[in-house]
Amino acid sequence: MSRRFTRGTRPPPSVPDPQPLAPRVTVAIPTLAADQALSECLDSLSCQTLGNFEIIVIDNSGRGLVRERGHASRSRVRILDMTHNTGFGAAINQAIDASTAPYIATLNDDAVASSRWLEALVEALDSRPDAGMCASQVRLAGEDLLDSAGMLLCADASSKQRGHTRHPQDFNSPGEVLLPSASAALYRRAMLEQTGAFDPDFFLYCEDTDLGLRALRAGWRCLYAPGAVVDHRYSHSAGRVSSLKAYFVERNRLFVAIKNFPLRILLAVPFAAAARYAWHFFYLLQGTGAAAGFSGEGNSAWNLAWYVLKAHGSAIAALPALLRKRRQIQRTAKLSSSAFIRVLRRFSISPRAIARL
Repeated sequence: MSRRFTRGTRPPPSVPDPQPLAPRVTVAIPTLAADQALSECLDSLSCQTLGNFEIIVIDNSGRGLVRERGHASRSRVRILDMTHNTGFGAAINQAIDASTAPYIATLNDDAVASSRWLEALVEALDSRPDAGMCASQVRLAGEDLLDSAGMLLCADASSKQRGHTRHPQDFNSPGEVLLPSASAALYRRAMLEQTGAFDPDFFLYCEDTDLGLRALRAGWRCLYAPGAVVDHRYSHSAGRVSSLKAYFVERNRLFVAIKNFPLRILLAVPFAAAARYAWHFFYLLQGTGAAAGFSGEGNSAWNLAWYVLKAHGSAIAALPALLRKRRQIQRTAKLSSSAFIRVLRRFSISPRAIARL
């Protein structure tokens, strides 16, 4: 029954609709193919126990594939259309600029998140204001094995997933790690703004290593949240041992070293790299390891040598810009070189172990 108001009386004041809460987390997902893997990734995010988040899909296809394939109709999803493939780091930076959330989660489009993924990551960073990053427990899809539980660093600046191909139950304890794999990670916006976020010059691979080391030098810590479980189709886009990956991984580990390594360990980088190359050759003869996998894809050892030489040439060409960035990192560093080196050694991996995996 409707209510009537007599003359001279006022209706009760209308109550404005409550404003939606601003998201605490922006999940940034770059994609090239916008294929079934992306659909499965977005499906997993619809089941998160943390409710207050948004999703930004960065379409790097340059062809509007994300909209064409119907992903724009999903709830929580915003789409940023790039005119060309900007690379992983630059795509994430676009999402950072387009959002205001205090946390930025990065997720590969070939990853499927467990329901507590975001909740576990946010709980970890909420508990430690000095932590600017949090690593997930990333598992290899279809296998009861780890992809990563944080990252490790070799003396030649090559990075490798901590716990790669180990059993997940061996990495069920939370704690500090060196840095996260950006395939599934959470970053504090304050840290990203202080450090300048991802370096777009890396384009593909190792940009998370570079950002993590810059954040560490700036005084931030990284946590590991074993409850933040993600299944990852490892190297779905570029391939496990593709020529594209071989070139960018080799070039970008040089970028990492030149930008971030204190002089006393930078001088040792060529010797550590020589040791890694020797172990690659040894395992190639044994038919195992990354070099054997590269050869098994139809590439020759000469192809691998060519990509290594090409990577070094590119690093030399980029040297003036890298040195400018190095000076900026040193000017703003809060962690001393000695303390920084101690942390790197705590989370190190040998050249032989890098070549064997």
